[in-house]
Amino acid sequence: MSKVKPKKHLGQHFLTDKNIAQKIAQTLQLDSYNKVLEIGPGMGVMTSYLLQAAHKDVYVIEIDPESVIYLQKEFPELEGKIIAGDFLKLDLKSLFDGNQWGITGNFPYNISSQIVFKVLENKDLIPEFSGMFQKEVSERITAKHGNKTYGILSVLVQTYYHTEYLFTVSEQVFNPPPKVKSGVIRLTRKEKFPDISYEYFKKLVKTAFNQRRKTLRNSLKSYNLSDNLKQARIFAQRPEQLSPEEFVELAQMIKNDA
Repeated sequence: MSKVKPKKHLGQHFLTDKNIAQKIAQTLQLDSYNKVLEIGPGMGVMTSYLLQAAHKDVYVIEIDPESVIYLQKEFPELEGKIIAGDFLKLDLKSLFDGNQWGITGNFPYNISSQIVFKVLENKDLIPEFSGMFQKEVSERITAKHGNKTYGILSVLVQTYYHTEYLFTVSEQVFNPPPKVKSGVIRLTRKEKFPDISYEYFKKLVKTAFNQRRKTLRNSLKSYNLSDNLKQARIFAQRPEQLSPEEFVELAQMIKNDA
């Protein structure tokens, strides 16, 4: 079958280097699950290596109808496991049916942050998540506090997952080549989550970073903090100065102040 033509409106950049595809496929290392979902397989350069992991049951989700037809013909072993659709609209709870799954992929740059937020919303079901992002996004996810790239994604992801920046990928191994380098990362879920609502925590972190140059005392004014609480040392700091653990502490302080 003829090759699939990359589509600009879908943000498709097909990986052409099989060695890198194999390295990314091998980033899923945990034995605590046996089902894997690959996002945006395209022509399946990475899929073939995922299928070689005998103990993993591989599913793929692809939004491009042409790619879906290609995958159906080239990978008969995926019969019944190719989901034609948009990952961002996929009901993971229904698909996963209470089971633990790993997720990986070569993610379209234009929706990669949204993919991460969806993983966080379903973190109870996803012990391991890996894949390729725009290098800048990979660095943002794995950045430590005090770093200028540290932000909302850094705090939220690192509160629930251990993060690793694995390696950088050149523009030249894609068709068509993107204008920036890519970075491959792995997230491994932490054993224990903070005792605080994810939605509450996400809103707090976003509010803090919306005015990242201001101290928390000023950026969190909408929370109507008590005068007593605002005297705490933590409120004199800017958001990028706080570690994820300190953000959890901050959230609990504010909740107790209400």
